[in-house]
Amino acid sequence: MSISIADTIGSQRVTRGFLPLCAGVGAYLFFLFTGDGLLQDSDTFWQIKVGQWIIDHRAVPHTDFYSFTKLGAPWISTSPLSQILYAAVHAQWEWAGPVILASLAIAATVAIFVYLLSAHFEAAHCILLAMLALLLSLHHLLARPHVLAMPVMVAWVGGMIAAADRRAPPSLLLLPLMALWANLHGGFVLGLALIAPVALIALWDSAPERRLFLALRWSFFAAGALLASCCTPYGVNTLLGAAKILDLGELLSIISEWRPADFSSFGFFEASLLGLIGLGFYRGLVLSPPRIILVLGLIYMALAHVRSIEAFAFLLPLVLAKPIAKQIRPDTASCTAGFWSPPYVTAFAAIAIVGAAWASTMSYMSHHSFVFVNSQTPSAAVELLKQRQAKRIFNSYEFGGYLIASGVPAFVDGRAELYGEKFVMDFFDAVEHGKVDQLLRLLDDYRIDATLLVPKSPAVQVLDHIKGWQRLYADDAAVIHIRQPNADH
Repeated sequence: MSISIADTIGSQRVTRGFLPLCAGVGAYLFFLFTGDGLLQDSDTFWQIKVGQWIIDHRAVPHTDFYSFTKLGAPWISTSPLSQILYAAVHAQWEWAGPVILASLAIAATVAIFVYLLSAHFEAAHCILLAMLALLLSLHHLLARPHVLAMPVMVAWVGGMIAAADRRAPPSLLLLPLMALWANLHGGFVLGLALIAPVALIALWDSAPERRLFLALRWSFFAAGALLASCCTPYGVNTLLGAAKILDLGELLSIISEWRPADFSSFGFFEASLLGLIGLGFYRGLVLSPPRIILVLGLIYMALAHVRSIEAFAFLLPLVLAKPIAKQIRPDTASCTAGFWSPPYVTAFAAIAIVGAAWASTMSYMSHHSFVFVNSQTPSAAVELLKQRQAKRIFNSYEFGGYLIASGVPAFVDGRAELYGEKFVMDFFDAVEHGKVDQLLRLLDDYRIDATLLVPKSPAVQVLDHIKGWQRLYADDAAVIHIRQPNADH
């Protein structure tokens, strides 16, 4: 072996060993130092509240006990493990806990993503793709359960794609990942749905005499994954609960994270999608029909719901990695596959890097207090309502989580699957579209004592001019109206 070849192999080993670790630590430190950006969704409040309830009662909820509009209605959590984890770290470190936990999950996602890509691309390309994936996902990177499930999603799909690229059945060691995913977040149904198209890739690329064997092995894996997804406190109801979220009809076009992508403006997603099309034309990229179906499916999901853009960002490169790498370097099967740095070197470096990251965490936490975004924490307004002993508060959608965390029953919150399509659509018609008759009907039907709405809500302007209602308080976060004593209920 020549010196140049030996040096190349040594370099590949070091890259394969350290690149994912360094990329993950870099992502962790970035999101830690910008951690307030992870605290921008009031759903985090009720997720932590539910998690604390599970810890305190050593059970999972089966009915609602946080609202007064659906009190006692059937409801199950689709993220019990994530809620427990967030509640535990919040109890220990307040808001620093969820920030650190979410940052660690993002770091693990990046590390796994880079590791899988490093089998096909050079280090610079892997880092570039990871940065692009993070930029595309930035709008949805929040201290919520789906972030804790992201590394599992990438590992699950990456493991299946790697097996398909080898024209082999997936390892049964992936099945515990599905059980973990099902306990972390309801998005595990995506993992189940992707089994069939990935299996088709393996079958299409295999020799005809092996296809029956592969079909049976992939079918066995799919059955195992379905059983693994039921390894939760709710059993098979976990599947039903996750499916219920997707059955909200027109409501999905109103809730911001479920809205379709908006191409009226030009952003990272639009640029990435157009760039992907341009790359296909420029390189003349040829894909098998099953891989085309999978690519189109991921693109459709991202176009249909903006919350699916992170799946597009992290999974599409894994699907396209081998075909692109093979076309760029037709004489090379992989870039660094099969190489790894010596175990003692990797262990020592890992300890040093992780230790430095933890020291940075402790140092940063000692002089920085993480704060939830003010627009979703109407603390002064809620304290005033408590003093007035208001019992039935008509609240803006984004205030539901904070009310629950404050021990105040909510009119509505982020659990849209609990309230149902009609209820939430009626609510949005009244609050966001300023339909006076609808607003008055809801206020009377639910015997509302006070309202807690965002200042720019059309319903605020309506209540300012409605007889029987009086503006009591207003600040930058919220406006309170109370029903006058002589007003009819």
